[in-house]
Amino acid sequence: MQIKKFVAPTLREAKEQMKNELGGDAIILGTRVIENDRRFNFRKMFEITAGVDEEIKKTPSFDDEPVIENVDIDVELSRLTQKIFESKENKKVAAEDVVTETRKLTKTQLDEYLEKLLDLEINRQLAKELVEQLKNYDGLLGEANLENYLIAGMASMIPTKEFKVKKNRNTKVALVGPTGVGKTTCIAKLAVISKIIHKLKVGLISIDTYRLGAIDQLRIFSEISDIEMSVAYEPSDMPKLIKKFKDKDLIFIDTVGRSQKNRENLNKIKEYLDAAEVDETILVVSATSSMRTLSDVAERFKVLDYGSVIFSKADEAVTYGNIFNLANKFNLPVMFLTNGQVIPDDILSVNPEYLANVIYKGKLY
Repeated sequence: MQIKKFVAPTLREAKEQMKNELGGDAIILGTRVIENDRRFNFRKMFEITAGVDEEIKKTPSFDDEPVIENVDIDVELSRLTQKIFESKENKKVAAEDVVTETRKLTKTQLDEYLEKLLDLEINRQLAKELVEQLKNYDGLLGEANLENYLIAGMASMIPTKEFKVKKNRNTKVALVGPTGVGKTTCIAKLAVISKIIHKLKVGLISIDTYRLGAIDQLRIFSEISDIEMSVAYEPSDMPKLIKKFKDKDLIFIDTVGRSQKNRENLNKIKEYLDAAEVDETILVVSATSSMRTLSDVAERFKVLDYGSVIFSKADEAVTYGNIFNLANKFNLPVMFLTNGQVIPDDILSVNPEYLANVIYKGKLY
């Protein structure tokens, strides 16, 4: 077997380097985080040790210097990913040792991993696909790397999306979803983060004139945070309110929670969003919901043309397999998890590696 190390600012970039140089038959033998290394200007970097059968592809020598791209790192996501992948085993076990410890996978081992994934409420077909990846490299993976490889395979199947807003764009963002998932609280968190951290001019528009106290809840928040707010009682109100907020970088639209089964109510929300010419619509669902409910919501809310999802109440969920299931079934990028009611702290930006570890290990931190 030929082996090689790949180093990059993110795990995903390292994996791309691996695939480009070694091809699709390459396997991950180990991962680790490199810190305080002069070669990389003391930046945190991710290293993958990968291997490929000599008969499949010739590779450069093990000691070749890795190619490093000059890419900026998102500090917070680097911190999260470091916590996930940094372990005593990765620090102590050299790549050569991993190779010598490889052995044949037993049916019992594979069944145990399948059972583990099913216990996490991951869809059976998806669980089988993940385990099948291990079978493809039977005899090439060490015991210490089986779980890491399974998590890496899971990460490669999770689409995510960053929340990006630029100044002077008058970007209009609406949050939609069923009742009780925490859309208003989520908007409050994003509004404060956008204003305080990203220094954006933010406006709030509520169309939730149905739920008792909803407008008062958002108005109290707007007064405390000094963020301007208005209320639209009819779709025809939207254009003038958007014009009123023309100096804002970002306008959040808080919609009324509706049952996915009531098509008429969903169409009414669509009238508001169409009148506002919304730039981005985000679906908010509860991480505690069953897969059948999540699928029904995602399917029926398509009328509102959402492009990503926020999973709320992640702190209340027992397992996180449905995040993986929904993202795969609808090819739906995950943008945030929320993990409590505290504004603005209880919201987590995500990337595939972080989500894969949350799903597999059942821990948010």
